[in-house]
Amino acid sequence: MTQYDAIVIGSGISGGWAAKELCDHGLTTLVLERGRPVEHLKDYPTATMNPWDFPHRGQMPREVLEENPVVGRCYAYGEATKHFFVPDKFHPYIQEKPFDWIRGYQVGGKSLLWARQTQRWSPFEFEGPHRDGIADPWPIGYEDLAPWYSHVERFAGISGNKDGLPQLPDGEFLPPWEMNCAESHIREKIVERYPDRPIIIGRCAHLTKPQPVHLQQGRGQCQARDLCERGCPFGGYFSSNSSTIPWAQRTGKLTLQTYSVVHSIIYDEKKGKATGVRVIDAQTKKATEYYARIIFVNAACLNTNLILLNSTSSRFPHGLGNDSGLLGHYIIFHNYRGSVNGTFEGFEDKYYYGRRPTELFIPNFRNLRRDEGLPFKRGYMSTLSATRASWGRGEYTDGVGGAWKDQITEPGIWYVGMGIQGETIPKFDNHVRLSPDQKDQWGIPQLITSVAYDDNDDRMVADFIARGSEMLEAGGCKHISGANNRQNPGLDIHEMGGVRMGKDPKTSLLNEWNQLHHCKNVFVTDGACMVSTGNQNPSLTFMALTARATDHAVGELKKQNL
Repeated sequence: MTQYDAIVIGSGISGGWAAKELCDHGLTTLVLERGRPVEHLKDYPTATMNPWDFPHRGQMPREVLEENPVVGRCYAYGEATKHFFVPDKFHPYIQEKPFDWIRGYQVGGKSLLWARQTQRWSPFEFEGPHRDGIADPWPIGYEDLAPWYSHVERFAGISGNKDGLPQLPDGEFLPPWEMNCAESHIREKIVERYPDRPIIIGRCAHLTKPQPVHLQQGRGQCQARDLCERGCPFGGYFSSNSSTIPWAQRTGKLTLQTYSVVHSIIYDEKKGKATGVRVIDAQTKKATEYYARIIFVNAACLNTNLILLNSTSSRFPHGLGNDSGLLGHYIIFHNYRGSVNGTFEGFEDKYYYGRRPTELFIPNFRNLRRDEGLPFKRGYMSTLSATRASWGRGEYTDGVGGAWKDQITEPGIWYVGMGIQGETIPKFDNHVRLSPDQKDQWGIPQLITSVAYDDNDDRMVADFIARGSEMLEAGGCKHISGANNRQNPGLDIHEMGGVRMGKDPKTSLLNEWNQLHHCKNVFVTDGACMVSTGNQNPSLTFMALTARATDHAVGELKKQNL
C-alpha cells in the first residue's frame, strides 16, 4: 500500500500552494496531476521565439479553430501557447447551456496561463452578498484571511501601490508599474469629475524588484515582454512551475506524479473518513489507489466538483460529503460581457516602452456600503488602458512603396479601452452534474454544465457602459462606444462554487477551514469553495485560503483529530 501524510489533487495555483505549505510542515505529500510534466525553463518551447518563427505568425489556422470552438475563443490561445491548452475533443463535456470550459492539463495547470492580476477582497465582499440577500453568509471574514493574504503576497511577489482604499485593501507590495502619459492625464480628469471613482495601477504577480525569498526560488525580475502565457524563462511572474512546486521539491517531501487522472476519493465507512484516492493512468488506463491521512482537492473548480460527485459510497450515494444535496450547485463566475472604447487626442509626440503586464483598475463603486436601489445587485470593478493604436497608421490601408512603409513605422492614435469584471449572483439552478450514460476516455462520467448569465448581469453591463462612457468623456476621449459581447459563461476562466463554504451543513459543503462538514480530512481550497465571487480577480484569494487551510490541517494532525 502506497501511504503518504497528504495527497493533493492538482498542481495549479491552489494545488501548488497546498504542496508547498504541507511540505514546509514536514508532511510527505503526493501531488497528483492528470496532465503531462512541465518543468520550469526546460519545457517552455516557444518562450524565446520571434513572430516570424511561427508558421502562421502566432495565429491559429482556421481549421484548428473550427475543431476547437471552445478553447479557440480564449484570448491566450495561439500557436505559441496551444500546448498548454486542452483541445475540445480531448476531454468532452455536455453543455446543457452554453459554457466555455477552458482547461490546462499539465504540471502548473492554468498558473502558466493566468492573467496574473491579484487583488485582496475587502470586508464588503465577505459581507455584502448576504447583506443584499443574494447569498448565504460566509463563515469567515476579511480579518480571518488578512494575515494569509500577507503570507502568500510576500512569497509570490505582488507589485502595486499602497492606495489606502477601503474597497481594495493594501497588501505586501513590490514597486508598482507606471501609468503612461495619456493614462495619467485621463485618470486625473476622471477623478476630478468623479472623486468617488479612484483609478489605480493594477496589482499583479510580477517581480518588479525581486526580494531575497524570490531569488531563493530561482526567479528573476520581470522583463515586461508580455509573452507570459508561453512560460517565463525569467520566473518573472508567479506560477506553480517557477515557485511553489520547485520549493516543495527541495524539501525532499514531495512526490509529483503526472498522467494521473483522479477517478474518486475513497471513503472508509468504518473509520468515518477518507483514506485515499483512486487514480486512472492517463496513458495506460490502469487503475491504482493511493492512501493518505488528509486529502486536498485542488483540481480546479469544475473538475473538483466532478471528482466529489463521482466519489460515491453507501454513506454518500450522491457524492462525498453531499448530505445537503447542494454539491455541484451555486456555480458562479465573473461578468466579462461589457466594454467601452474611445480615442484620445494629444500626446502624439509621446510613446511608452516595454509591455506592461497590467492595466489600470477602477475598484468597485456601486452598491458598495449598502444596496443603493440600483436596477442590479452587487457591483463591478473595471479595467482601463490607453495604447498607441496600430490601426490608423497605414497598417490596414492599401498601399505600396516607401511612403507607405514610412507611414506604418509611426505610432497611430491613442486608443482607450475599458472592460467590466462584475460579480454574479449565486443561484441554485446554475449547476454541474454527472452524465448518467456518457463517459470520458478514462471511464469517468462526463460533466454536464448548466450555467447561464441572467437579467441582473445584463443590467449591470448596461450600467457599466453608461458609467464608463461618462468617465471617458470626462477624461477627454472622443468617438466613445460601448458593447455587450454576449460571451458565454466560462470564458472569464473564473468559475467558482459548487462546494461552497458555510457554517450550516444544511446549506453548505465546507466549514470555515475548508473541510467537508461530513468528512473532515478532505479539504477543498480552489475556486469550488467560494460562496460568492466578489468583483476582484480570484486567484490571490484561492492562495490565501489554501495557506490558511493547510496550517489548520497540520495543527489538527498534530492533535490527532484527523
